[in-house]
Amino acid sequence: MRATRMVSSVLLLVLMQSGALCARRFRGGRNPQPRRAPPSPTHRADRGDTTESFPLDFTAVEENMDNFMTQVKNLAQSLYPCSAQKLDNDMKLNFLKNTSVTCNDGSPAGYYLKESRGSRRWLIFLEGGWYCFNKENCDTRYETMRRFMSSSKWPHTKTGTGILSPLPEENPHWWNANMVFIPYCSSDVWSGATAKTEQNFYAFMGSLIIQEVVKDLLNKGLDNAKVLLLAGSSAGGTGVLLNVDGVAELLEGLGHTGIQVRGLSDSGWFLDNKQYQCTDCGDTASCAPTETIKRGFKYWGAVVPERCRQTHEGEEWNCFFGYRVFPSIKSPVFVVQWLFDEAQLTVDNIQLTGQPVQEGQWRYIQNLGTELRNTLKDVPAMFAPACLSHEVITRNYWIDVQVKGTSLPRALHCWDRSLQDNRNNKAPPKACPVHLIDSCPWPHCNPTCPTIRDQFTGQEMNVFQFLMHMGFDVQKMAQQQGMDPSKLLGMLSSGS
Repeated sequence: MRATRMVSSVLLLVLMQSGALCARRFRGGRNPQPRRAPPSPTHRADRGDTTESFPLDFTAVEENMDNFMTQVKNLAQSLYPCSAQKLDNDMKLNFLKNTSVTCNDGSPAGYYLKESRGSRRWLIFLEGGWYCFNKENCDTRYETMRRFMSSSKWPHTKTGTGILSPLPEENPHWWNANMVFIPYCSSDVWSGATAKTEQNFYAFMGSLIIQEVVKDLLNKGLDNAKVLLLAGSSAGGTGVLLNVDGVAELLEGLGHTGIQVRGLSDSGWFLDNKQYQCTDCGDTASCAPTETIKRGFKYWGAVVPERCRQTHEGEEWNCFFGYRVFPSIKSPVFVVQWLFDEAQLTVDNIQLTGQPVQEGQWRYIQNLGTELRNTLKDVPAMFAPACLSHEVITRNYWIDVQVKGTSLPRALHCWDRSLQDNRNNKAPPKACPVHLIDSCPWPHCNPTCPTIRDQFTGQEMNVFQFLMHMGFDVQKMAQQQGMDPSKLLGMLSSGS
């Protein structure tokens, strides 16, 4: 009751002060700014032209008074003064203090930072973007994808989206955290520790970049953090699995034992499975997953977690595959993985453009979903929709995808609460699931999957149109599922 009265008083004071300021502005003849509508994918560029809103998350009152008061402060800052001034929500570029830790071409590595005064939660995001594993394909990468190997043309600011967004309507539970985006410029799945020399034409220092960013951030408020969430997508998601314990050990070694380090791996849980069709190992897209990692591991001078290294001594490259490294990880990790990941299908030589897929390809795709389910079944915190896609946590539609009626932001919030309750010896919250995996057997059988567009016409396709485009046999599938074809057709057409 006392806390509630205090909150009411603070809110009343904030709103009265801001209301008086606004009234003075309006009496002067100035028109008020309209309330910002939820973001639309087709109007992303307009974000800076509207006044930001900060709705309060009242569930925080009962769970975390510090977090709630941070929201009140942010509300006050957003309302004072009541003008059309643009809030500075962009992350700003910082280069590492340790200039010996570099991108592939020797240019300085760095990170983007948006501080959130009053918040003790930090989110560090590792960018993805494939990799290269010998001088020839690294040379090609440098010519065609230079921003993934050099910082020479990085912009001075970056706008966060998805879980990096500062907007509560796009990022319900992490919007007011301190946001850090580390650009991927090491081409080594965040694993390398090799400097550029006369013999080594490129530097591969991904694991060292992460360590140096964390050290730099300690002087910018990270030393006072309660929670550090190391997140990443694609190669960055694999980088989380490889580095989350290393970050925890670094902070502990520097005396910061009170910071809770956690991991969030998005689309980085790759399988070392057999390709649908074996091809020559010319580049990262056509080479078998195990072969590229074997070659890269040696070329990068890669570092893997010590416990995993001991388990796979002599074959340390195994630690790049999620289901092999996960049992050795001590830090809590939440895994997000599409069951029909486009990058996995690409390296498995399944092409989903042009002609409808053959029966053998279709069977391979379904088996991939089954294999992924099997590797994820013992992961305590995970979100695995039966969708054909790649990466999600920095997409603006990340709040829309659901598994069994629960959205990804909700699942992450439940995970956050369960970890907090475990520390406080409380029972886990009810009706708050953290282990979510689709059971339907084909791509996009989940009606909340991201929209698919026809590669040639650009038009949206519903689930049924997409499956027919892929050569889906309704009659045969109905027989396999033991149901009437017309019933299956109706389910697909309605998105069931």
